[in-house]
Amino acid sequence: MNKKIILILCFVLSACGGKVGQEVQTTIVKRGTFSEELTEEGTIRAVNSINITAPNISYRYGGLKITNMINDGKEVDKGDTVIIFDPSEIKKAIITSQQQLEIANAELEKLKATQESEIEDLEADLEITRISQKISKINFEQAVYESDVTKKEINLKLETANIALARAKEQIENKKKIQQEDIFQKMLSIKQLTTTLEDANRSVNSLFVISPSPGIAILKDNWMTNQKWQVGDQPYSGTSLIELPDLNEMMAEVKINEVDITKITPGLKVEIKPDAYSDTTFSGKVITVANLAQNKDSKSKIKIFPVQILIDGKSKSLLPGLTVSCRILINEISGVLYIPLEAIFKDQVDEFVYVRTKSGFKRRSVKIGSVNTDFAVVTDGLEENEELALTDPYLNKEEGKE
Repeated sequence: MNKKIILILCFVLSACGGKVGQEVQTTIVKRGTFSEELTEEGTIRAVNSINITAPNISYRYGGLKITNMINDGKEVDKGDTVIIFDPSEIKKAIITSQQQLEIANAELEKLKATQESEIEDLEADLEITRISQKISKINFEQAVYESDVTKKEINLKLETANIALARAKEQIENKKKIQQEDIFQKMLSIKQLTTTLEDANRSVNSLFVISPSPGIAILKDNWMTNQKWQVGDQPYSGTSLIELPDLNEMMAEVKINEVDITKITPGLKVEIKPDAYSDTTFSGKVITVANLAQNKDSKSKIKIFPVQILIDGKSKSLLPGLTVSCRILINEISGVLYIPLEAIFKDQVDEFVYVRTKSGFKRRSVKIGSVNTDFAVVTDGLEENEELALTDPYLNKEEGKE
């Protein structure tokens, strides 16, 4: 009697494919519309944003150093101070420029006084020479009855006086030209010092960076540290430090492998799910596909293409930097057979499934067409409504023997 029971149990076990007390989950081959799609991770970005950069200041003030910075993700209003740089070096330059300017102005006043005195002396000499010339001229006019020798002497004195008078006038004109040039050079020096002082004042004001518009401050990454910019960092002039995104229009950027990029075209519909809000779904469409490939990272030879997806509508939960899952609907194929990916098995030869028959599960080779994240199109090897195993029904056969 015991032998008969054992034989019956063995028969039941062989009919179940070696599964002991464990049912095989199954699925049905379905016919319908198959969605060819591609799912990639992406990052939320604003379509429009304002970059706040480090101020452009002269090298003579030394390097920039952040002494205060707004917290990442904080809301700001227009006019709020978002970054403060160390002003100590520029303040030293301002004090130096002010001192130099005061000295230059004092030197200018002294130069003007000295020049005025010099001209007064020359004009006094000119007046004396003019009087001497007039006396010589009167003497010449009265020498009508003098001897020829005396007349010649008087005439020579008159000519000498005329020459002296002309030279005195010329000296004054030349002196004024020289003085004008000296004044011009001193004024030029004062102008340069004034410009330097004004530049220093503008530069020190620019160290207190304010927000040009309201928004959320997103700190950029410091390429030297691979961390966000922070107090103590020393960026170069013009470096982008903070992004102020316009939250009214957002997009997702994904990177598509070079194998799949030919399937992606502008206008394709996309379903976007933020990782932080898995129960929330947004719709969108592809707006741009990059023409040039990039390396996936510095150590990889894999090429990727950036693709931008415009998100429909707006939401407070869509913030720049969020990671999202983007399901791009590439194509819809109607009237095809499709099965779950879990029902497909592979070996070194082909792809196959396990079809339920009256005597148990039988292995059958199939041909697979388009594939998405959950299903695959079957082009040959199956019929509609056939039942397939979702796990290998013979996986534990050897274990059952043991």
